[in-house]
Amino acid sequence: MNKSKVKKNISSAQDQQYLADVFAAGVQCHQTGDLPQAEKRYKQVLQSNPDQPEVLHRLGLLYYQVGNYDSGVTFIKKAIAQNPSVPSYYNNLGIVLRNKGEIDAAIQCYQEALRLNPGYAAPHLNLGVVLQKQEKLDKAIKHYREAIRLEPDYAEAHSNISVVLQKQGKSDESIKHCLEALRLKPDFADAHHNMGNALKDQGKFDEAIKYFHKALRLNPHHAEAYNCLGIILAEQGRLSEATEYYQTVLRLMPNHADTHNNIGTTLKDQGRSDEAIGYYLEAMRLKQNHANIHSNLLFSMHYTSTLDPSRIYTEHCHWADKHGLPLMGTTQPHFNKGQPDRKLRVGYVSPDFRAHSVAYFIEPILSFHDPDTCEVTCYSNVVSPDLVTDRLTGLPDHWRNIVGLSDERVADLIRSDRIDILVDLAGHTANNRMPLFARKPAPVQVTYLGYPNTTGLPTMDYRVTDESADPTGQTERLHTEELIRLPEGFLCYRPPENAPEVSSLPALGTGNITFGSFNNRAKITPEIVEDWSTILRSVPGSRLILKAKALNDKGTRQTLWEMFSGNDVVQKRVELIGYLPFEQHLQLYNRIDIGLDTFPYHGTTTTCEALWMGVPVITLAGETHVSRVGVSLLSRVGLPELIAESSEDYIQKAAQLAGDVERLQELRANLRPAMIRSPLTDGAGFTRSLEEAYREMWKRWCAEAAKRR
Repeated sequence: MNKSKVKKNISSAQDQQYLADVFAAGVQCHQTGDLPQAEKRYKQVLQSNPDQPEVLHRLGLLYYQVGNYDSGVTFIKKAIAQNPSVPSYYNNLGIVLRNKGEIDAAIQCYQEALRLNPGYAAPHLNLGVVLQKQEKLDKAIKHYREAIRLEPDYAEAHSNISVVLQKQGKSDESIKHCLEALRLKPDFADAHHNMGNALKDQGKFDEAIKYFHKALRLNPHHAEAYNCLGIILAEQGRLSEATEYYQTVLRLMPNHADTHNNIGTTLKDQGRSDEAIGYYLEAMRLKQNHANIHSNLLFSMHYTSTLDPSRIYTEHCHWADKHGLPLMGTTQPHFNKGQPDRKLRVGYVSPDFRAHSVAYFIEPILSFHDPDTCEVTCYSNVVSPDLVTDRLTGLPDHWRNIVGLSDERVADLIRSDRIDILVDLAGHTANNRMPLFARKPAPVQVTYLGYPNTTGLPTMDYRVTDESADPTGQTERLHTEELIRLPEGFLCYRPPENAPEVSSLPALGTGNITFGSFNNRAKITPEIVEDWSTILRSVPGSRLILKAKALNDKGTRQTLWEMFSGNDVVQKRVELIGYLPFEQHLQLYNRIDIGLDTFPYHGTTTTCEALWMGVPVITLAGETHVSRVGVSLLSRVGLPELIAESSEDYIQKAAQLAGDVERLQELRANLRPAMIRSPLTDGAGFTRSLEEAYREMWKRWCAEAAKRR
């Protein structure tokens, strides 16, 4: 029988039922993932009745799912034209438009859905997603909470709000919402991933890893879970394993900018800075307006000996042009009272008010600030506070937690606190707030301590240093800031309270000299390995101990041993040690006779620790601050004879000191007392000098403000 003749004989009711069955079959295919068959059936219905709004809507969603956003928008708009009173059509159109990048149009759709149905939870969720991506976290939370109020069992809303709370440093509350999302939807891969992230930020790595693996069992293509596993392994010093996870992400998502960035950081930590730079550049190409990735590039450039300082300076200026200049237009006039001798309000901004090198040098400043002349406020961007954070919190007059707050909001907070002098302690290191300083929320802005170079920002007025680290006339051309040189050095070190006693000279017990360097692996360049190898060959029987977290990694250790082998040093003469708890780390200095500084990136905390433990350090003076910190430290404790002016001099000084056991014994016994007597540990004197410098900066601003009136 001819099928076409049969159809002609079907009644209108039968025809409608037939089309309903075809549509139902299409929905079934759609739900089971057979999208080609679903598309075929939806189109079959539309051939007979092109004005069916739900079929048009479903077809639009299907096109969205396969990435054809233009067709998705077209068909959902056709559905709305046929029935403009269905809230879900507007909500889903908003989702497609958001993915097309048409954010304002998407927001209008969500708002129309809510106008039609104020009790509809999904548009609140989607508004939260948009606001979250815009870093308007408080507003995002408001919509997520409203979605949960309207629909308490909304697992996606609980999962999403957990991400925002995590960004705000509220990990306990974040975990609570993750657990609720998992109770409602146990096989929700994203919620497992978010739970892992919250635990990661609390430093609970083993628990976090379990959740990331569960997310991957539920969704083997969950790229973010692989990425986060890589981050944890890198944090543990397991760099080769981390790289394997990152490479998995790139196989799934070749254009995943954050993973290119993370591989760059891993390569830098392995001492492969030149390769790292290539990955940072690719990450920047993929995510062109990401200031933090660009900052990572700047930081990594200091670890290589192949880049000229002028090239590094130019890249800092490029960062400022790209990420800072657009924000400089947001700068508002400052109405601080221009009284040169009044009490100053000084603010310190840092992500490192924690167990971090910066804490050793900022704590004396906070402890000894003069409350009669300076009112101090700390703006803490610490993601994972610890016991050091707890200790520091009680030192300034005010403590502000700015984790998760937008730069715009923090700028308003600083203005409301009427800060006169705002001090950056991070530069272009991790979790910095450089875009905040581009907004110039305080009349006078200073960069200090946490970064060995210029910020590149025209809005940063000064950089604190000293004559040893930045000799007059030598580095001004490489800074956008004016250099302020403190007379007794730019650093003040807080020695650890529970440091072990200094041992007798190890060589007296071993019969051989043991050299050591506990700087991170990124600072160990091929040139350093060549010089260290020459020193070992020059001092018969000597050994070298290197300690760094990255040396937990087998591949990193093997590469370093091969570098020494290529310089005719056998493996047994070089001992490589990974992460140690802090007390064991300090105790290890009692096996070291002579410390060897790295170059071109000098040690800072490691040099101070070595000196405190009675270990003299040989350093090689370079041209710029990053390679002159050791010069400043050794000058402060009265050891200029340990400062080398060339590679040959560095080798010779190390070999000569190794041959003078009597001098080594003398240094061993006297270095800690010498540090106690030196400006390097004089917290009161140093802070007085720093605050006097602040006063001079303020007087200059007041004079310039008076001229403008």
